[in-house]
This record gives sequence, C-alpha cells and structure tokens, in this order.
Amino acid sequence: MIELFVSSLITFFVVIDPPGCAPIYAGLTAGAPRSHVRAMAGRAVLVAGGILVVFALFGQDILRALGISLDGFRIAGGIMLFLIALEMVFEKRTQRREDRAQKMIAADEVDDVSIFPMAMPMLAGPGSIASIMLLMSRGTGIERTLVILAALGAILALTYFALLLAGPIMRVLGAKVEAVVTRLLGVLLAALAAQFVIDGLKGAFNL
Repeated sequence: MIELFVSSLITFFVVIDPPGCAPIYAGLTAGAPRSHVRAMAGRAVLVAGGILVVFALFGQDILRALGISLDGFRIAGGIMLFLIALEMVFEKRTQRREDRAQKMIAADEVDDVSIFPMAMPMLAGPGSIASIMLLMSRGTGIERTLVILAALGAILALTYFALLLAGPIMRVLGAKVEAVVTRLLGVLLAALAAQFVIDGLKGAFNL
C-alpha cells in the first residue's frame, strides 16, 4: 500500500501540477483582496476534489454504462497522459495555461475564477480525471480506494497552499527554474503514461 500511495502521489502531483498552477492563479487574482484570493483558492480545490472523487468512485460504472472496457480506457488514458507529458517537456502546456489566464484577465466582468478556469479544467481536467480512474481501475478494495483518495487529498492540500503562496513562490523560483521543473515532471509523467498503456495492452490481449 505504501508503493500505491507513493505512485498515486507522484501521478497526481505531476498531472495537477501545483507549482505550475500557482503562477497562473497569481495572474488571475492580481489586485484582488487577500481574503478573496484565499476564498477562491479554497473553493477551487474543494470543487476540483469533489469532481475527482466522483470519477474515482463512479467512473468505472460510467464506463460500463457506455460499453467501454477498463483496458480500453487504460490505453486511451495513457496515450492522453503521454500527450500531456510531451506538452510539458516542450512547455506547450504552460503556454496554453498562460493564454487561458490572459483571456480571463482581459474579461473584466469575471471576478471569481475559482470554478472556471481553476477548478475546471486546470485542477480537475482531463488528465487528472483519467489518472484517478486509471489508478482506481488497477485493483479493488476499500483499503486501496482510501489510499488513492488520501494521496489525492494530500496533493489537493499542497495545491491549496501553492495557490495561497503563488506570489512568493514565483519570486523565489523564477521562470527558468519553473521551466526546468516542468520538463522533469513531464518526463516522469511520460513514463507513468507508458506503463498505463502497457497494462492496458496486457489486459486486452491477455499477455
């Protein structure tokens, strides 16, 4: 179970990317009162957590209702995570997030960014939804479920503090350090994605 916790923790950290979300949140909430920044950060994390828990508990039932096998989802999810990893390595994911943030900043009538774009799609996006469903599909049991949800809770708590400390984090890290960390996380995510695809192929072809 320790191995499962560590694996889930790394997966959620790489996909949700708290250090990467922090500067985007800082840009979206520039000039907002500190109390408003804290409230939006908490709301974004809670909403994203709720969405991911729903997919963790009922995602497989949704797949069965749609006639999609778990092995097929593993392969598709692994491929999608691999594409996200490529974007992280080549910094395209960061650029897309920054472009989305700039659009939200330009829309003066939008004050609350906790639901969109923070909760969805930045925190509970396709990558994190696919990741939690893939992790849940690799075994059954209440203990396994609690371990995965504990790892998710730990990363969401880390994300909350990263959002609150977005400004200081950016001043300490700087753009160059952030770029290096993003690339390293992208390589790690690519390896995890490849393992998901391998597991799916093994299950589909009874290897």
